[in-house]
Amino acid sequence: MDESLRAAAHTGNVSELYTLIQRDGNVLRRFDEVEFIETPLHVAAAEGCIGFAMEIMSLKPSFARKLNQQGLSPIHLALEKGHKQMALRLLEIDGNLARVKGKKGETPLHYISKFENCDDLLDKFLEACPDCIRDVTNQNRTALHIAVENKRFDVLRVLIGALRKKEYDRETVNRKDGDGNTALHLAARNDQLEMVKLLLNCKADRQAENQDGSTALEVAEQHDSSESITVLRGFSIPLVSNLSYRIDKQIVEYVKKVSSLIFQDMDNISEQDRNALLVILGLLLTATYQTCLSPPGGVWQGGSSSKFYRRKGIPREHRDSSDG
Repeated sequence: MDESLRAAAHTGNVSELYTLIQRDGNVLRRFDEVEFIETPLHVAAAEGCIGFAMEIMSLKPSFARKLNQQGLSPIHLALEKGHKQMALRLLEIDGNLARVKGKKGETPLHYISKFENCDDLLDKFLEACPDCIRDVTNQNRTALHIAVENKRFDVLRVLIGALRKKEYDRETVNRKDGDGNTALHLAARNDQLEMVKLLLNCKADRQAENQDGSTALEVAEQHDSSESITVLRGFSIPLVSNLSYRIDKQIVEYVKKVSSLIFQDMDNISEQDRNALLVILGLLLTATYQTCLSPPGGVWQGGSSSKFYRRKGIPREHRDSSDG
């Protein structure tokens, strides 16, 4: 880059920029001829010179998607140097800059997912470009993977909130990285209890297996992630879906039968007897519910269900549908 042009970009001198253009009308054209190059927009973005950057964006919008020799775009550099307003101004001009892939395939959204959601920067990126949450790195990691890996619960909460507004939330939440791990696997490994709960409540597949054939529960067990184990076991009981349905159905039936027997002549009994009958009904319902939750032998035997099935050599097609 011409040193005079570099100096103008470094100081944000727009007048000098046009002086250089008057001397050489092709002063900016040569940057388009090189695939990886530092442009004046890179320099201005790194220095936080918003006025100069906006002028360049007006003249050469293609520079915003150029990568320098380090594999970074101007918006990547603005974020790296902490110039949030610069990044937002670039995003205002072109929302899809949030999807520009740089080194390791990381987009600006991936980059900011490593850090706290300062000044609601993440929210603003997702508002400008909602679909950027679907982008993956070269290791097939989503912003969710990155937030969990860096233990950024505040970031994950914003990402999950954005996903819940989209029809592809389940697809993105359950995306597997290069090792076959979902974000839930990583949260379980790091014993990030609140993250585990948040992901489970956003359709995270607790039965998904990584390349080692391990579910999130098994990963938690391998790393002695005690809190995550407790939560994931609660979500990973064999037959849990069918059991829950049967519990609800059986309780409804008991309510109908018992209430019809007890209350069929309610108008003709005393208030004291009525209260006693209500207590009896409550006890019956409680006993019914606890019996359904604790069937003979217990549903907790054998630890993780998928590991149990594999150990017993039971083919997947013969497992209960709720166990995957």
